Amino acid sequence: MKLWQKSTDVNKKIEAFTIGNDQELDLLLAPYDILGSLAHIQMLQEIGLLEKSELKELSEELKSLYLLALKGELTIDEGMEDIHSQVEFLLTQKLGEVGKKIHSGRSRNDQVLVDLKMYFRSEIEEIAGMIESFTSTLLRQSEMYKDVLIPGYTHMQVAMPSSIGLWLGAYAESLSDDLIALRAAYEMINKNPLGSAAGYGSSFPLDRERTTRLLGFDEPNYNVVYAQMTRGKSEVALANALASIATTLAKFSMDVCMYAGQNFGFISFPDELTTGSSIMPHKKNPDVFELVRGRCNQLMSLPNELHLLLSNLPSGYHRDLQQLKEHLFPGIQTLKQCLDIADFAIGKLKVNPNIINDPRYDYLFTVELVNELVLQGMPFRDAYREVGKRVEEGTYEPNREVKHAHLGSLGNLANEQIGEKIERELAKFNFEEVRQCFDALIR
Repeated sequence: MKLWQKSTDVNKKIEAFTIGNDQELDLLLAPYDILGSLAHIQMLQEIGLLEKSELKELSEELKSLYLLALKGELTIDEGMEDIHSQVEFLLTQKLGEVGKKIHSGRSRNDQVLVDLKMYFRSEIEEIAGMIESFTSTLLRQSEMYKDVLIPGYTHMQVAMPSSIGLWLGAYAESLSDDLIALRAAYEMINKNPLGSAAGYGSSFPLDRERTTRLLGFDEPNYNVVYAQMTRGKSEVALANALASIATTLAKFSMDVCMYAGQNFGFISFPDELTTGSSIMPHKKNPDVFELVRGRCNQLMSLPNELHLLLSNLPSGYHRDLQQLKEHLFPGIQTLKQCLDIADFAIGKLKVNPNIINDPRYDYLFTVELVNELVLQGMPFRDAYREVGKRVEEGTYEPNREVKHAHLGSLGNLANEQIGEKIERELAKFNFEEVRQCFDALIR
């Protein structure tokens, strides 16, 4: 069954090529397609296009299908083009002619748009929750190991003292800024396209503000042509946010792989979190973080992949847009897997508490000595030259006592402020309001 089919059957080869992976990917949209239909038919009844008895019948059956979708038991039959066709077919099969009325005032174009936007909102909520959990782990471990000094590097050369706490807290704050990018995508996505139909509106007196409220959107996409133009724009905004998070995770994973190597030896993991070699009995490989690094590096290309799909498309709907799902949907799942496994592994982190005592790190403390001389009254440039002279002459002796106290430094990590920043950003999402709207629809 195809919602657009009239009397001529499509060639099977053409059908297989044009449908692609839509049936598989559409199952992810199933709960949202049903919620969108529940809001749409409620609005149709309020404007006189459905009887109350018809609304009751349709709503009850849609709610049953929604529960099946949540349990993963709603499938798309062979010969069905997409989830929209499947839902309408099941309604018509069960209720007769009234099942066909749910499409009044809608096109598959605005139907898939509203499904996608609700799906993206849900995935953003899950990703935000994972970031909250991971940053909590990072900050907890940062506090635990705040006094464990390690080298800091510039140009991959030993530079100044850092600490495990300072290092871990840096990535927590990086993810707090990634939440800003995620929220920007959410705000762009959280607008209702329903009622734009095929992109040019409808002669029915549709109440678009009503479906906006019912589905928990901030506001409608007002212009119906632009509502269709958000297909692609929404995906790119989300892909940019995913890439921002992936950039943080990839850099962090590179640090972990490096710091866990024998030449550094700053950190390690329990044996059960590492893999071995088929030939070298001593190996404990950080495969988890190598894979996170690789997968997140791939995710950084996602915005460009979507841009290239969209680069020469005019306004209006085009079948090319279907391919966005094939790139973005797996990317969402990959990022969630990476966040989940990184959170799990860092929770098991083991730290070498004595690494800084290695003589190779003696020169980490030259700046500390320069600053000490400045505090005693010597001009900075003279102090710099004096310490440099001692290094050259071999008379420099390190003092491993570090006295950093300013905000965000070794002695004042500002982890509490970073945690508050994360909570502030999370509070700007309207996840609870959306859940309440959905609960009201399915009650």
